[in-house]
Amino acid sequence: MAAEAARLGETRTTRVRGPRPFGPRPGVVHRHKPRPSRASSRQATRALLRDYHVRGDLAARDRLIQQYLPLVRKLARSYSDRGEQFDDLVQVGSIGLINAIDRFEVDRGVDLAAYAIPSIAGEIKRHLRDRVFAIRVPRRLQALNSTLRASAAELAVDLARQATVAELASRAGVRKDEAAEALAAEKSHHPLSLSAPPENGHEASGIARKVSVEGGFEEGEDRALLARGFRVLDARERRLLHLGYFQGLSQAQIAREVGISQIHVSRLTRRALEKLRAEIGRQ
Repeated sequence: MAAEAARLGETRTTRVRGPRPFGPRPGVVHRHKPRPSRASSRQATRALLRDYHVRGDLAARDRLIQQYLPLVRKLARSYSDRGEQFDDLVQVGSIGLINAIDRFEVDRGVDLAAYAIPSIAGEIKRHLRDRVFAIRVPRRLQALNSTLRASAAELAVDLARQATVAELASRAGVRKDEAAEALAAEKSHHPLSLSAPPENGHEASGIARKVSVEGGFEEGEDRALLARGFRVLDARERRLLHLGYFQGLSQAQIAREVGISQIHVSRLTRRALEKLRAEIGRQ
């Protein structure tokens, strides 16, 4: 056994590997699958469109939908920060894609992607406008809000800080009050509930403090009723009632404030109340 090992050791040579030469090995043919060119991809798409619209091939329609789903996801991702789930936006955008495929005219020579993008984005925007906004926001403000959001991202890079409303309005070419109104419309995604309890032990919001469920509506109705009755009073009568019943001044204080006698204040106040009761009674 030892002699055999010694014999093998004398006859065996050691093979030293050198550095691997750059490029393909000699005699080895590498076959890479060529990527389809844009022209061939368009031809394949048009062939599928022709099979669907001319021959009624539904399998070709399904292949087109699967082929352009990445485009739907890309567009849906750009609207995913509007308070809606990404998967829901993909579903809505897919409806726009299907409509674009069904309405596409093969003989017009238009690219399907360019034709489908407005349809997909339109379905997503319509869904956000009708379903996401808790308060109906005019389309003009929604479009301006999108423009201001894009301008805010650009200005944040240029200024290295958050842009002011005036700067955003200047970039968008609108008035400052229009920009402020459009930015405020974004809060319609998540309105504040008046009946929601305060969070983290903080005091309730200003609206919730002023308006209670039990008496707030009744107080509002009373104010509206008084406002209609006050229309029949002249300026001096309205001022007398305001000083006496809203500011809580006495007749002597009212007399000094207005510059007439206390008796005159009493007589004018009584006449104003009679006119007010008569007007409210007719309503």
